[in-house]
Amino acid sequence: MGMDSRPTCIIPLICLMPLLMSGPASTARYEPDWSSLDARPLPPWYDEAKIGIFVHWGVFSVPGYGQFSEWFWYWWKTGRHAEVEFMKKNHQPGFKYTDFAPKFHGEFFDPDTWAEIFQASGARYVVFTTKHHEGFTNWPSPVSWNWNSMDVGPHRDLVGELATAVRKRSLHMGLYHSLFEWFNPLFLSDQASGFKTQYFPALKALPELVDLVMRYKPDLIWSDGDWSASDTYWNSTQFLAWLYNDSPVKDMVVTNDRWGNGTYCKHGGYYNCKDRYTPGELPDHKWEKCQTIDSRSWGYRRNMNLNEIMDLPSIIKDMVYVVAMGGNFLLNIGPKSDGMIAPVFEERLRGLGAWLGVNGEAIYASKPWRVQLENTTVTVWYTAKNKTVYATFLDWPSKQALQLTTPKTSGATEVTLLDYPNVTLRWAPLTQKGGLVILLPKMPNSPGNAWTLKLEGVV
Repeated sequence: MGMDSRPTCIIPLICLMPLLMSGPASTARYEPDWSSLDARPLPPWYDEAKIGIFVHWGVFSVPGYGQFSEWFWYWWKTGRHAEVEFMKKNHQPGFKYTDFAPKFHGEFFDPDTWAEIFQASGARYVVFTTKHHEGFTNWPSPVSWNWNSMDVGPHRDLVGELATAVRKRSLHMGLYHSLFEWFNPLFLSDQASGFKTQYFPALKALPELVDLVMRYKPDLIWSDGDWSASDTYWNSTQFLAWLYNDSPVKDMVVTNDRWGNGTYCKHGGYYNCKDRYTPGELPDHKWEKCQTIDSRSWGYRRNMNLNEIMDLPSIIKDMVYVVAMGGNFLLNIGPKSDGMIAPVFEERLRGLGAWLGVNGEAIYASKPWRVQLENTTVTVWYTAKNKTVYATFLDWPSKQALQLTTPKTSGATEVTLLDYPNVTLRWAPLTQKGGLVILLPKMPNSPGNAWTLKLEGVV
C-alpha cells in the first residue's frame, strides 16, 4: 500500500494517535502491532459475566422484512427477489431506502423498561447497535449528518439513553459498531482504489469509534463489517493501542476479533470467529457465541413465525454448552421500529433469567472443568468454581437415578440439587475407579428442561 496515496493528516485523530501513544508510561504500554495488543490480559469482568444481550435496532427495523432483515437495503439494491417484490408491492416507484428513516420513530422506546428486561434475563452485559452496515447512527454522530437518530427518526440519542439505563441496573454496556457502510461514497471510493486510499476510515469509521469511546465510555466494543479490507486499511492496531493505553476505558474495555480481513479467531481481546461460532472442542482462547432468538434474522422481522423462534430449552441448552466450553453467550433480540420488544422475546429472556436465578451458581464466574461433556443416562455438561464441580443435565432421567462416570469421589463428597440447596442427596460409587450414582429427589419444575447438581469433594 503506497504511502503517497493515503490522505495525510486529514483529521487530527490520525495525526494525534502516535502522540497519544507516546505519553509517560506509568504502566505497560501497548504497541500498535498484534503481538503487543494480543498480550493484553482480558479484563476479568468479561469472563465472569458469561451472559450478554445483543440488540440489533436501526432503520432496517422499519421494513422489518426478510431473512437477515438488518441487510434489507443491501438485499433490495442488489436485486434479491423477495426484497424487490416486497418493495414493488408496498411502496411507490421512486421510494428510497432513506425514506424509511423518518418512519423510525421509536415512539415506545423506554430505555428503563429495556434495561429491566435485560437485568431480568440474568445477563451481565448488553451490546447495542450504534451503527450497522447501513450507516445510520443511533447517536448524534458529528460525521453522519442527517443520517443519525438525533437529526431524523426518533430525534433522540438512543445510545446515550440506553447506556444510562443499563448502568443504573449495574450491567456492563457494550457497543456494536460496523466499520464499513455498504453505500457510503467514501468507502466505495476506497474500495475502487483497491483500498490504497483510506478516506473512509480517516473521515468516518475512526472518528466515530473515538467519539463513541469518549462520549459513552463503553465496557466493550463489538467491531464488525471488517472483512472487505485489511486491518492496515482500517488502522485497527493504532486505534486499539490508543484504546488500551490512553482512552478513558483503557483498564476495563474488552474488544472482539473483527478488525480486518483475516483477523477473526486470531487477534483481539476475545474471539467471536464466525456468527454462531460452535467449537467442537475446548478453545485455548476466550471466546463468545452470538446467537439470535429468531433463527432467521438479527433484526426484527414482522413476518417471523413461532416455529422460527428458539424455545427456552434450546436457549438454555446452547448457553450451558457455551459456558462449559469456556465461552460467553451473547443472545440477540431485534426490537420493533417503535421501540417495543416483542412479547415472545421478552418471554424467552425472562425465562432464561428465572432458570439462572436457580442455577446461575454453575454459570457465573465458572471455569471449564477437566471434562466438559459426558453422555450416560442423559447429556451432562460440567463447569467448576474453586473446588466445586457442577453437573448440568438436560432432560430428567426416566428413573430417579442419575449416573455420572467422570467425577472421582472421596469420603468428603456431598451432592445437592440447586433447586433444593439444603437437601443432601444420597449417592453410591459407580466403580472403584470413579463415578457415582445419585438418587434424585422429586423432579422440580423447569421450563428450561435443565437442572444442576452441585458436587463437592470430587476431583
